[in-house]
Amino acid sequence: MTKPTGPICNLDCKYCFYLEKERLYPGARNWKMAPETLESYIRQHIEAQTINEVTFAWQGGEPTLMGLDYYRKVVELQKRYGPERRIINAFQTNGVLLDDEWCSFFAEHEFLVGISLDGPEGLHDHYRVDRGGRPSFQRVMRGLEFLHKHQVDFNTLTVVNDQNSRQPLEVYRFLKSIGSLVMQFIPVVERVAESPAPDGLNLVSPQHGGQARVSDWSVRPEQYGNFLCRIFDEWVLKDVGQRFVQLFDITLESYMKMPQSLCWFRERCGAALALEHNGDLYSCDHFVYPENRLGNILESPLLSLVNSEPQKIFGDAKADALPGQCRQCEVRFACNGECPKHRFLRTADGEEGLNYLCAGYLQFFRHVDPYMRFMAEQLKAKRSPAEVMKYAVALYKGFTQAGRNDFCPCGKSIKYKKCCGRTR
Repeated sequence: MTKPTGPICNLDCKYCFYLEKERLYPGARNWKMAPETLESYIRQHIEAQTINEVTFAWQGGEPTLMGLDYYRKVVELQKRYGPERRIINAFQTNGVLLDDEWCSFFAEHEFLVGISLDGPEGLHDHYRVDRGGRPSFQRVMRGLEFLHKHQVDFNTLTVVNDQNSRQPLEVYRFLKSIGSLVMQFIPVVERVAESPAPDGLNLVSPQHGGQARVSDWSVRPEQYGNFLCRIFDEWVLKDVGQRFVQLFDITLESYMKMPQSLCWFRERCGAALALEHNGDLYSCDHFVYPENRLGNILESPLLSLVNSEPQKIFGDAKADALPGQCRQCEVRFACNGECPKHRFLRTADGEEGLNYLCAGYLQFFRHVDPYMRFMAEQLKAKRSPAEVMKYAVALYKGFTQAGRNDFCPCGKSIKYKKCCGRTR
């Protein structure tokens, strides 16, 4: 993930974990990635790829603050250093500055745009405000109109917090109504230190040794599990093959015994690094802390930093530090302990490293199990997984008629109250 503006943004979202990263660079006056840094990065990134397709992910802060001419230069450099490569640009934005010129450029160069949208106006504006405390929803919707006008491919990224997690169907139906075909639901989980860490950061890593509490805006585990289950229930009855939810796709990958395409759910991680505005490379977007700085691409080759021993240790630690409770869990094949950032609880027997969202994920993976098994079997037989919608209708009728002590309609030889009945 490339952050050409570092943490600088034109919004001041109350839950944002990245805004305070400005404190890591106390002497910084220019937050724009310098031309020589940009050129070195594009050249090194393209040269490091062993396949024809090369993906660049532009994030922030807010990447549109660099101005459109900056990305014209990006495209020029990509063509210079990768003339025979297929270049893909993914661009994550809050949408506030999008207009005809921006969206015409995105369409011409086939940028895939991710737009941050937390649901209907009231839910979105609860946290996503500008530096003056003014709501952003109407400006985001204006930007979305330009994306539609120029037929730019876009997806939506929804930060699931303590507020919108309570209204899952309102969020999902709203995203459908504005034309989102691909949706990401990202849980916000942050811990606030009782006193700032030596690096000046208030939002701390799982390794923080001092006192810290889960922030008020963080989604609670049960809320997140319920949020996912309710959206899945509507999706599996109506929208399979028409709308795509990132987590549902990744779960199906797990049932197909494929490598998960999102690092959170892979057994090991370490391949999703973050490049800051000055060329500093960090182990992960969620681990931009001094101890996770690998080096600077102007001083050390990008590929050597990516393949460095500290980064290998970082990626392997996800599997190596997995608690015994997780290793024996029935849904480990799909979860793998999720993101290390969220592993700051203790297990029932006192072992460190339990994921804060464990209860929510356990609820979700158990809930979707019969449907995922059905879709996996369909794919193996070279049939359409969308047939699951007919299966879901039949299964739903069985669930509505099942007594608590009946065998579960999902097919497992256990009582409904101890199986799918726990999530209904």
